[in-house]
Amino acid sequence: MTKTIAIDARIINSSTGRYVERLLHYLEQLDKTNTYYILVPTKDLDYFKPQNPNFKMMAADFANYSFAEQIGFKKFLNQLHPDLVHFCMPQQPILYEGAHVTTVHDLTLLNTYNSDKNWLVYKAKQLVGQYVFKRVGQTSAHIITPTNYVKKAYSDFAKISSSKITVTYEGCELSTTRPKEYPPLKDKKFILYVGQQSSYKNIRRLMQAHQQLLQKHPDLLLVLVGRLTGKNAKPLLANQAWAKKQGYKGIEYTGFLPDEQLLWCMQHTQAYVFPSLSEGFGLPALEAMAAGAPVVSSNSTCLPEVYGNATIYFDPKNTNQMAAKILEVLDNPKLSAELIKKGREQAAKYSWRKMAKQTLEVYNKVLFQ
Repeated sequence: MTKTIAIDARIINSSTGRYVERLLHYLEQLDKTNTYYILVPTKDLDYFKPQNPNFKMMAADFANYSFAEQIGFKKFLNQLHPDLVHFCMPQQPILYEGAHVTTVHDLTLLNTYNSDKNWLVYKAKQLVGQYVFKRVGQTSAHIITPTNYVKKAYSDFAKISSSKITVTYEGCELSTTRPKEYPPLKDKKFILYVGQQSSYKNIRRLMQAHQQLLQKHPDLLLVLVGRLTGKNAKPLLANQAWAKKQGYKGIEYTGFLPDEQLLWCMQHTQAYVFPSLSEGFGLPALEAMAAGAPVVSSNSTCLPEVYGNATIYFDPKNTNQMAAKILEVLDNPKLSAELIKKGREQAAKYSWRKMAKQTLEVYNKVLFQ
């Protein structure tokens, strides 16, 4: 029997959008029976172009964490009346009563990473976030998480049975892009970090570790890739100003790089460093492994579960240890080569298609139980 499934893909054009886009890409191939409504902001109607005629794009202009989301989006879904909704993030109309499943990527929002100068605003956001996360656990027919670490953490937090949660590891696909040299880094030695710089990403400690490394490797650059404009650039610019105030040297900010230049950077870095304090999966470092970079990583939260023995770990709050572990890779070509080999093998274990197949199994479990 054909069912209608709505996928809340409003975050498709964001840092977590890779998960949504790959899910849709493979669901199209796996499910030729059900009808899918893909809900995105009007500006993103052309971001994903379905090949399967059963997949239909629909505009849903309701901002995350807004009253419009709680009232307007609920009304929108009630009128659409799908058999199932997949909310790809916890933000959703908390009073929606239709059958739905929710993906909880991590619990970072609930941790003490204060992005607001106003303590009361920060505390209020945290309390609201905690309520929403608990409510989602109670109202969702099923929860999807990207790792066992998040599964246990969320089960404990929301006080729901672990049997209500399915782990669908994210994927990692080898890029078919041909690398293109990034001229400013030609013949330079550098360590690399790619991505956003929110406080929990721990970039200032990485900067401090790099300054220590300059004592032995004075020509070593720290290269930070990330957009220098737009609403998500604020933490990066704050870190840039902070490093300048400290008098730090040898830090390069590339801004946004196209895939072919990003791939070149990953293939030529002395080490890809992932210093994060909290992750739900940790895809960026896994993609660096697939590209052929030796990875040195934080040992926090889910990262040892995802990376296995394919990296050298450090305590992300211990700057001296971070610097020492990076130095091990810089000074040991044999270790670096071993990490590159293990990294490629580890990245190959993860499949977006498998993730989509497991997600479809969750849909069917809810629809036909």
